[in-house]
Amino acid sequence: MSELQDLTALIRANTPLIVIETRDEARVVELFRQALMQVWRALHRWSITEGLRRIDLDKEDPPEVAPDASTTLHAIRDATQRGIYLLLDIHPYLGYASTQRLLRDIIQRRDCQPHVLVLVGHKVELPPELDALAVRFTPRLPDANALLKLVREEAEAYAREHGGRRVEADAEAVKQIVRNLRGLDPIDARRITRHLLHDDGALGPGDLPQLAKLKFELLNRSGHLHYEYDSARMEEVAGARRFKRWIEQRRGVFTSGEAPPGLDPPKGVLLLGVQGCGKSMLAKAVAAGFGVPLVRLDFGTLYDKFHGETEKNLRAALTSAEQLEPCVLWIDEIEKGLAGDGGDSDGGVSRRVLGYLLTWMAERKSRVFLVATANQIDALPPELLRKGRFDEIFFVDLPDAAAREQLFGLHLRRRSLDPTSFEMASLVAASDGFSGAEIEQAIVAALYSAHAAQAPLNDFTLRAEIKQTRPLSVLMAEQVQSLREWANGRTVPAD
Repeated sequence: MSELQDLTALIRANTPLIVIETRDEARVVELFRQALMQVWRALHRWSITEGLRRIDLDKEDPPEVAPDASTTLHAIRDATQRGIYLLLDIHPYLGYASTQRLLRDIIQRRDCQPHVLVLVGHKVELPPELDALAVRFTPRLPDANALLKLVREEAEAYAREHGGRRVEADAEAVKQIVRNLRGLDPIDARRITRHLLHDDGALGPGDLPQLAKLKFELLNRSGHLHYEYDSARMEEVAGARRFKRWIEQRRGVFTSGEAPPGLDPPKGVLLLGVQGCGKSMLAKAVAAGFGVPLVRLDFGTLYDKFHGETEKNLRAALTSAEQLEPCVLWIDEIEKGLAGDGGDSDGGVSRRVLGYLLTWMAERKSRVFLVATANQIDALPPELLRKGRFDEIFFVDLPDAAAREQLFGLHLRRRSLDPTSFEMASLVAASDGFSGAEIEQAIVAALYSAHAAQAPLNDFTLRAEIKQTRPLSVLMAEQVQSLREWANGRTVPAD
């Protein structure tokens, strides 16, 4: 059913109290006007500034009574004709016992007509005794056709404001803009569209990153998500050939939002591996490969000492991520956020957080691709690892010789150094067992040594720093070997 049909059904049923939380009051009024075409009632609107007016006629009537809430409710109770009363921001005035009693009398039809009272506001909080009697109606967010119409209206308005100047619009970019405006109400969608238009008077591919940033800043009211501005291209990540191919095969389905018959849309991956081997870079590269924003969830910010607040924070963060679709949600070191012992040491918070996260992973319909990274497999709850939670579990191992050569080239070029001026074969051999992070730090340390000696970086200085470095594969050899043994046969090698 459409939202108009849903609302009409509530009116036909003479629902005594409806609560609508919205910022777009004009849209709510228009929706009720449309409903009157199917079921007639006298329609009234009240606000503390305007008082009570009848608005279903060709011309709005002057205020009927004094604007205070108590006088208005008395007038509604005494009305001889049943009607619909849109009461804008009346809930702050319901704190008095007499006002609440009067409202309950109207709702329970005591000596009055079967009116339909509609409380409209941005956030409507009612006393428990009234909340139990209310039906909450949520206006639906605009669909693709409504958003496209909205973008065209704003483009026409921009042209009128600028002396008929035509807005240059790339058709494919407009489709992407409309797709990325999904999840916003009309007020926010118009505001962001105006921002994009007034920036350069055009709508093109260059507007998409700005749109993603504006949408994130708008929706991340919980503050538990972090927008990652620095994404990495797949070609900037050494190795991981199998993982890159896996992502490329699913890119078209994820970005289009339309999976072929019999094919489920991609949901997410778990990247398990040795520290410093590029899991975070791969998470960033997934977003760049899909061409969507990357947001990171920091579990540490979710936990709260008050009962129920941690789970509430997680719900708010995941809701914000869904409103940002399509996007990649990155949970870094997920084992640290779910590291409860399963007992009562934390009041069961970690178990409830895990339960909600698993339910969300299983039931979500939004285009949020989850990338979780982990270093310690023994700290992960078994429920998270069973088949179906993630599309795949990839193991990111220490780089082999080919990947190490690629890493040296990437990090040297990033620092404006020519890799061909170094003896790459000897560097690759000397760095056996090094992670990508350790190779980068060896180059940084060698650059400092060269700077101190007031000499250019050369092979000798770089090999000396590599020789002085004790990689994690040596310092934590037992743990690294144990992780490799567990991953063998249980996960898919990323490379």
